[in-house]
Amino acid sequence: MAIEWLAGNRLRGTTAERPSGSLQSPSVGGWKEVGRTTLGSKTSPMTVASLADKRYYMVLSSALADGTNRAAAVRRLGNGSVDTGSNYSSRRNDNGGLESTNTNVTVTGNVNLSSDKTPQFAVDYVSNLSSKEKLAITNIVLQNTAGAGTSPQRAESVWKWTNTSNPLNYYEITREPSESGDWESGSEVVVLGWDPDDTHTDNFWEELASVSADGSSNTLSASFTSKKYLWVQCYEQSSAGSVSFRVGNSTLDTGNNYAVRYSSNGGAEDLTTGVSSMDGLTSTTPIFWNYFIINNSANEKLAICHVVRQNTAGAGTAPNRIESVSKWANTSAQIDTVGFTAADGGATILSNSILKVWGSD
Repeated sequence: MAIEWLAGNRLRGTTAERPSGSLQSPSVGGWKEVGRTTLGSKTSPMTVASLADKRYYMVLSSALADGTNRAAAVRRLGNGSVDTGSNYSSRRNDNGGLESTNTNVTVTGNVNLSSDKTPQFAVDYVSNLSSKEKLAITNIVLQNTAGAGTSPQRAESVWKWTNTSNPLNYYEITREPSESGDWESGSEVVVLGWDPDDTHTDNFWEELASVSADGSSNTLSASFTSKKYLWVQCYEQSSAGSVSFRVGNSTLDTGNNYAVRYSSNGGAEDLTTGVSSMDGLTSTTPIFWNYFIINNSANEKLAICHVVRQNTAGAGTAPNRIESVSKWANTSAQIDTVGFTAADGGATILSNSILKVWGSD
């Protein structure tokens, strides 16, 4: 996501990224829901048909596996019907491991993790130009064994559908053909679309909160109306020490109810379990955080995060990157508050910091 910081800590992105709360007249469009399938019984696949022709898609999926049989979620596209031919190829890694490729296959690359028997949440981005192969990026978090004692697992992939004569209008998330597992009732796939010519005002992402730090507190937090899907962004700088991200219902949960898996600068995976925050970083230079969270009350809350940390100022030093998946083990309430806390005594969140939350059901 391209972001430009204006005076007064105001954000400016592309029109695709603007929430409905900030759409101006005349409307400039935004991410619009163009299709959704929610399972009413245990089955597979989840197929969304008759999609409007949009230049870009963002796809949110929550696949609730039954815990017994493997149900690795793979993708198929189509025009008029789902393409089941050998017209896909993909590159991926699981848990930051070695790259693997699949070519001339009937589905995108299978996630090779035993935790695909557990709930998983994914965010896909797809470029949809009729005359070009359809290119996509997918990030997945898999719950793994329930509870904060086990870290979630993750997979990331890039893939393509080789059709160059039609736009896609079918989007299917299915199990890998050799597997037998299904997804439980309540599993869902939501397809959002954006096009440069869009002028609608019914954006999927609603701005729920926007909070700026005043430099006097060690916590920058926001409370909001609970939504099933959350998108959290924060530009943050602390005066000293480490900063932790937490979630909660009514108040931030500071208990050891989180588990995390992360990689820094492409390095080996680090796993932390039974910890008191979703993520934590040590830096006094600016950090930009980007989270997507599935927020079903009865399920553990799964999050996908990408972080860039400025590092030493100037072009002579490369920034740092962090990729993480995490979970909050609460299964009785939805998240309605999030926050970043500077942990060291006397440290504060500096006044150039801003926290934004968007959401939708």
